[in-house]
Amino acid sequence: MDAARTLREHGLILGELEPGPAGSIADVGGVAVGHVTLECTGLTAVVPGPVERLWAEPVPAGVAVLNGAGELTGSLQIAEWGLMETPVYLTATMSVGRVYDGAVAAAMAVEPRIGVESVVIPVVGECDDSSLNDPRVAQVEPADVQRALADAADAGAVVHGAVGAGAGMVCFGWKGGIGSSSRLTRGGHTVGVLVLANYGAGSNLRIDGVPVGKHLEAPPNSDRDPAGSCIAVVATDAPLGSAQLTRVARRAGLGLARTGSVAHHGSGEIFVAFSTGARAARGDPTPATLPDRELDPLFLATVEATEEAVLNALWAAETTSGRDGQVVERLPHEPVLELLAAHGRLTA
Repeated sequence: MDAARTLREHGLILGELEPGPAGSIADVGGVAVGHVTLECTGLTAVVPGPVERLWAEPVPAGVAVLNGAGELTGSLQIAEWGLMETPVYLTATMSVGRVYDGAVAAAMAVEPRIGVESVVIPVVGECDDSSLNDPRVAQVEPADVQRALADAADAGAVVHGAVGAGAGMVCFGWKGGIGSSSRLTRGGHTVGVLVLANYGAGSNLRIDGVPVGKHLEAPPNSDRDPAGSCIAVVATDAPLGSAQLTRVARRAGLGLARTGSVAHHGSGEIFVAFSTGARAARGDPTPATLPDRELDPLFLATVEATEEAVLNALWAAETTSGRDGQVVERLPHEPVLELLAAHGRLTA
């Protein structure tokens, strides 16, 4: 069970807006998520719609960086053209090249014009999972991209926790990984967020403003360097252009701040946002978008969904053993609920 559902059962809904039916990025129509989980590492694909259409009909997109000690390939092209022509792939830092190769092969498999009329620049983001995974051992292979896409095609609910790219991630000293959430705006649009959560000092963890990290017993090995990373993928069905999506993406940083992130010197907080509601043919102008004055509800939705996505990652992730006997414990649920109740956050 994810954090959001557990907290709602106890009378707490984070923020002002209601989540979508699935409570994940898949609430944005056409968006799917697939995972390939290996030993303390893996690959996650966030697919904005039919893969065979993406190169010919890319989705409008924008990128933002809070702290840039990380990588998101394709981000320069998104910043320049305002378009994204592949799914977003997430993996471990030293697996980016292999995933990139697999993403190129997957794109060419469904679009024969790639490499003939033009090329493709896949979008691949990374976080460092070397606390649990040995990065010197090549586990993720190019062929795993097709496996992740197949999993997305068959996927129902988005799986959270120590899965896919999140298998080896650590968040606030506890087991982190993949988390997702969504919000419905009062204007009728949906915003969904997926995070690869791998950041934060344990004492900084906050839930609904409650400094639970200061009151929980410190996790084992809590002296780990808190400078990890977090990639956030924001999806919406609102018809937005690239400049607007860049602004939406930037708000993911405010959601991370609500959880206790300070974007440490060595962290890579990198965000990408895309719209499924403003698709255009390759090379054509982007269709009409919402007026900028109508962006505030989308900003709020992004902040709230990002905050909840991180908590869902923490809540779902299980204790994991990895390289050199390292163990990262799961976030202890009952003590967290007791702290929230003591601070008046739970009503049921």
